[in-house]
Amino acid sequence: MPPPAIKTLRDLIFWQYAKIIAESAGMGKRNWGFVMKKFKQLQDGEIFWNDIREYIKEREKKDECIFCGKKTSLTIDHILPRSYGGPDHEKNVIFVCKECNSAKGPRRLYEFWVSKKGLENAKYEVPRIAEGKYLKFAYEVLKEKGLLSLDIEEIKKQFCQECDVRTLCVREKSVGKLSPLCLDGILTLCLKGEINAQ
Repeated sequence: MPPPAIKTLRDLIFWQYAKIIAESAGMGKRNWGFVMKKFKQLQDGEIFWNDIREYIKEREKKDECIFCGKKTSLTIDHILPRSYGGPDHEKNVIFVCKECNSAKGPRRLYEFWVSKKGLENAKYEVPRIAEGKYLKFAYEVLKEKGLLSLDIEEIKKQFCQECDVRTLCVREKSVGKLSPLCLDGILTLCLKGEINAQ
């Protein structure tokens, strides 16, 4: 689970993104001091993310699968599948090979990664471009719905029982704990219109 400083959905998104920054800086996603510094800078508005970073990185790898690096048979994958309300625009699509697209199927980003490698690995191994785009997209949707400040107690009360990724949370012993799977579940409810703006 994230450290105690991570209390809300906004914190969770910034924490995951701080790990991306740490990895990009060559420090690694497990360099807690560096990750915490970047997390605090994101929280305080000292670092402002923009959509350009992921698009530049994506252009640098325009001919390879975001997941495995294969350079053939690329297809478009919706990071948050259309069946879960994911939109058909550049903020929600990546290029992956047919094999990875087929393996991911109709699963959401963290749901797919947790199913494939477990929650612990999903926190550190989701490919940078996919995760960066997904976190920014999630932030945008949750901000619009007024849900960024939801803490784990509110999430448990309002969402855990009905969440459709609960089976994975049970398997990973993360029920009632703030994890990247919370983003998948709550984002889906928002985009399917089951949560209105607060």
